[in-house]
Amino acid sequence: MPLHRYPITILSSVDSTNNYAMAQVHAGLAKHGFACFAHKQTAGRGQRGKSWHTGHSQNIALSVVIDPGKLKLNNQFYLSASVALGCYDLFSKYAGDETSIKWANDIYWQNRKAGGILIENITRDKSWKWSIAGIGININQSRFSKELKNPVSLKQITGKDFDIEIMAKELHKAVMKRIDELNAANYKSILTEYNEHLYKLNEPVRLKKNNAVFSTVIKSVSANGELHTKDTLERHFTFGEVEWIINV
Repeated sequence: MPLHRYPITILSSVDSTNNYAMAQVHAGLAKHGFACFAHKQTAGRGQRGKSWHTGHSQNIALSVVIDPGKLKLNNQFYLSASVALGCYDLFSKYAGDETSIKWANDIYWQNRKAGGILIENITRDKSWKWSIAGIGININQSRFSKELKNPVSLKQITGKDFDIEIMAKELHKAVMKRIDELNAANYKSILTEYNEHLYKLNEPVRLKKNNAVFSTVIKSVSANGELHTKDTLERHFTFGEVEWIINV
């Protein structure tokens, strides 16, 4: 299907684009590739229960409905990596090669967070039916809450203002292009490219597990989404098991 035929709904304001997309799926109104973009999101959700709010026409708040096709639920990291690569494609186009993907699926520029992804799955009778990829990317915002540790926007990087609706449509196409690659079963190349763009690849970082902070070197992310690092030990972490200690 040509990229321009994937439908996108433009909303002035919504509590959560993921909630809206989920409701469309349950009502039988959303097909593969359907997306919704909101100029303003009042109760968006991020990873680990964090909120993601965006003022009017400042940032991208986009949710994309994805049919996982033949992909098995235990291989869902390939879908996560594909969505992250689509976001990387858009942001790096404007922000340059200092853009990276921080495990598992945040978009970073230098040591600052530019965006995040929350994927929610719909299953029935242990069968994976749909995924809703909720994406938030900072575009025009120039001032952030002091509660946020290290945010950055495209405007802060480039000094330019962007048409937020055009950017959302461009992001939608970039993500669906990556999903087309996923549906073509290009699993190896997806994982390879994800690792090529990995934040702090082959660099020492500080991580925190429980109350212990330790230094280690980022080596790769595996097909099941585990982070592999190496110091005196080879370590493997599942998502949420460790916290990054990042100095901005």
